[in-house]
Amino acid sequence: MTIVEFNDQLVGLEQKLNSFALKLTSDKDDAMDLLQETFLKAMTCRKQFEETSNLKAWTYTIMKNTFINNYRKKVLRKTTFDHTKDLFFLNQNKDVFHTDPESAYNEKEINKEIDRLNSKLRIPFRMYMCGYKYDEIAQTLGIKVGTVKSRIFFTRKRLSGILRYN
Repeated sequence: MTIVEFNDQLVGLEQKLNSFALKLTSDKDDAMDLLQETFLKAMTCRKQFEETSNLKAWTYTIMKNTFINNYRKKVLRKTTFDHTKDLFFLNQNKDVFHTDPESAYNEKEINKEIDRLNSKLRIPFRMYMCGYKYDEIAQTLGIKVGTVKSRIFFTRKRLSGILRYN
């Protein structure tokens, strides 16, 4: 396959690759960046492409791997290394914002509504909000994982309905 044929076929995949990039990133600008980076890598590594293989699958793989690698780099940039003898890794959100009085009031209202729920809904929801995983909550409370998921779902739904009208 000549360079021109390869590039023509690659450009022919642009619309499908753009849709796939949008599904991965959920952002139009990030999708365009991912698409451009995929095209660049595909053209750079053209010699590694075997004519008997599927170009579409090959470029989709390049895009998926590029997205995963970029995501991992992004997470690592947000990781702070604690150099104590215990060597903890802390993932922190760099977009830390200060609580304003209105959001503090809203948090109090939300907590008040959570406290009004019956214990079957309140306890799993609080545990989930504290970072427990579904299976940990189920094991602690002695109930099935599906029950935990449904209780958390119904609690969210109920809270959103209550707080929408407050």
